[in-house]
Amino acid sequence: MSTAPTTVQAYRASLLHFHADPAFTEQAYAWHQDGLLVVKGGRIEAAGDYAQLAGTLPPGVEPVDYRGKIITPGFIDTHLHYPQTDMIASPSPGLLPWLETYTFPTERRFEDPQHARSVAEFFLDELTRCGTTTAVVYCTVHPQSVDAFFEASEARNLRMVAGKVLMDRNCPDFLRDAEGQVGDSEALINKWHKRGRALYAITPRFAPTSSEAQLRLTGELARAYPDTFIQTHVSENKDECDWVRQLYPDSRSYLGVYEDFGLMRRRALFGHCIWLDDEDFARMAATGSAAAICPTSNLFLGSGLFDFEKADGAKALLSLGTDVGAGTSFSMLQTMNEAYKVARLKGSYLPALRMFYLATLGAARAMDLEGTIGSFAVGAEADFVVLDPQATPLLARRSAHCDSLEEQLFALALLGDDRAIRATYAMGAKVHERG
Repeated sequence: MSTAPTTVQAYRASLLHFHADPAFTEQAYAWHQDGLLVVKGGRIEAAGDYAQLAGTLPPGVEPVDYRGKIITPGFIDTHLHYPQTDMIASPSPGLLPWLETYTFPTERRFEDPQHARSVAEFFLDELTRCGTTTAVVYCTVHPQSVDAFFEASEARNLRMVAGKVLMDRNCPDFLRDAEGQVGDSEALINKWHKRGRALYAITPRFAPTSSEAQLRLTGELARAYPDTFIQTHVSENKDECDWVRQLYPDSRSYLGVYEDFGLMRRRALFGHCIWLDDEDFARMAATGSAAAICPTSNLFLGSGLFDFEKADGAKALLSLGTDVGAGTSFSMLQTMNEAYKVARLKGSYLPALRMFYLATLGAARAMDLEGTIGSFAVGAEADFVVLDPQATPLLARRSAHCDSLEEQLFALALLGDDRAIRATYAMGAKVHERG
């Protein structure tokens, strides 16, 4: 198992982290052109200017020299499916046929613990290669898929959130819970939640695949374990929205279905949120629930475009998700790229600083984990990524002509991918290094 170093470590590079949302606060970030990040016992000891902090280092501690690079908090991906790793880039005319043709048959294989562990190992290696240190992850209906995932993340000492999918109707028999039962989920909560860096997410797949009985039991489980997470999908696709209206005619909206069953609260993360109305976003803000925006999968499946202006009007909590395997990249930089284009197509503009906020502190706030991950606050877990603005010839050439931090971050978001990740650290231990 990877463990946090107990000695003091220091890293010299440009440092960037946030203390507020750039959409609402003018000076929302800290930027140290020649910075020093100091880590002790896997946690942030200090972050600031090299000239001010270098003299505070204990004798014999030499900073790791990453000058010319940018260190940010590790990226946080708030919505993706590890069992769908092997079916990424599968062609389909839309969400519902994609589920039937690829997703459900692929997930059936996770009844085999060895297969689940093999996929989990690759999946986590891919995340850290792309600079992602925390993710909110869907497993399958099989409890062994959860065990395999958390065993693999525990070995890497990663801060991960995951849960067993709940489905008891409108799915193949081989993926169906019996009569809405949620007992396996409760057992997994007791086994994994807050064990090391693991956190559990109660995971109804989406309203159409859960009966009223299952959602009622799920709401009771969420009330019994209020510091767990909740994750599900909402308002991704118009056909799906129509289906939910037929299945739950008494609910005000698709999102309202979840509120009716007690599933809107802090630490509740709703994937997609494309077809929400103003009242839906107001309810998200009022309950502390959060949107996990998944631009690459929404474009891939033709589901629609997330409305940043409508969400910001309600000051709803927002974050970004790759949504692998409908999403087409594990890279949060590539996800920023697509998020920017989605915003433009909806008539709004997403600055690079906002994109990096959403992938770090914004996600931590959406997860109710501010102060634990997502920033360089003193005492936070030392999860961070080293970005290389010279990673590719094109990125290096563009970076040479950047006149501001915004331009440099924009170049990284629009031109960067896994190659721009020089190194990834979790709790102060290196878990990936390029080359």
